[in-house]
Amino acid sequence: MEYKQAVVLRTDIEMSRGKDVAQACHASLGAYRRAEESMVEEWISQGQKKVVLEVEGLEKLMDLYKRAQREGFPSFIVKDAGETELEPGTKTCIGIGPAPDSNLDKITGELSPV
Repeated sequence: MEYKQAVVLRTDIEMSRGKDVAQACHASLGAYRRAEESMVEEWISQGQKKVVLEVEGLEKLMDLYKRAQREGFPSFIVKDAGETELEPGTKTCIGIGPAPDSNLDKITGELSPV
């Protein structure tokens, strides 16, 4: 079974490229830390596949996050600290997985890559 992780960034808020990358890193690490050890080990052995996707709007981001949680995927939502570009607490992105590739596609498969 192949594993991957998805990072989903909001496109409706203005962030610099550096901010996008930092937020994606927070999401990736946050979700990784919630994953079962056996999945993490398998994912690492396969090269830590990741996809970075985009979604427009907080409502769609939260729908994905809630769906991922209902499905039992390790997931993490990033709330910005507000020290640079955004208001404190702005929800910028989510990380989902690592999880089985085909299962994760059921949630994120229709999203476009960044």
